[in-house]
Amino acid sequence: MRYIDSSLASGETILKRGKWPAVFWFGAWAALILLGIVIVGIFIFLRSAIIMWTTDFAVTDRRVILKRGWLNRHTQELAVESVEGVSLQQSLIARLFGYGRVVVTGTGDAVIVFPPMAHPVEFRRSIETARAQASELRLSRTDRDTLEHVAEAAERANENEPEAPAERTRTRRNRSFIGLRAR
Repeated sequence: MRYIDSSLASGETILKRGKWPAVFWFGAWAALILLGIVIVGIFIFLRSAIIMWTTDFAVTDRRVILKRGWLNRHTQELAVESVEGVSLQQSLIARLFGYGRVVVTGTGDAVIVFPPMAHPVEFRRSIETARAQASELRLSRTDRDTLEHVAEAAERANENEPEAPAERTRTRRNRSFIGLRAR
């Protein structure tokens, strides 16, 4: 089971799961084929494959998550309520091959720099969607019923209250700043 799947809270759903661009897999295979004769190609391929297999990143309706590592696990998680900005970094070559890097900044010093991923614009859009949903007021059904009941009671109280008599209009004398009457 993947880390993100096992760390979901009850009721938390994954909106978008990031994935590595195909060009990175192509590069790992090319290193294996072209340099496979030499032992170096095998090491390059294995290193690249392990990094891509053990890196997991996703956006849920509550968090933005990046997990790296196989033997030593390093995770970065940020609640979507505390996300302040999302930026996208794409070079010309990255745009041609459909990958890019997403950088999420949060409150304080929180910064998550995601590895290059396929379809970074969709990933960014998922973060923005999660932020918009998080900013909406979430209440349980009983809380909503209580608020509606209180609002109805306040309306009934306002309907039963007699109207206040019209206030008498009072004329004020204009005075100057030294207390003398203005003429």
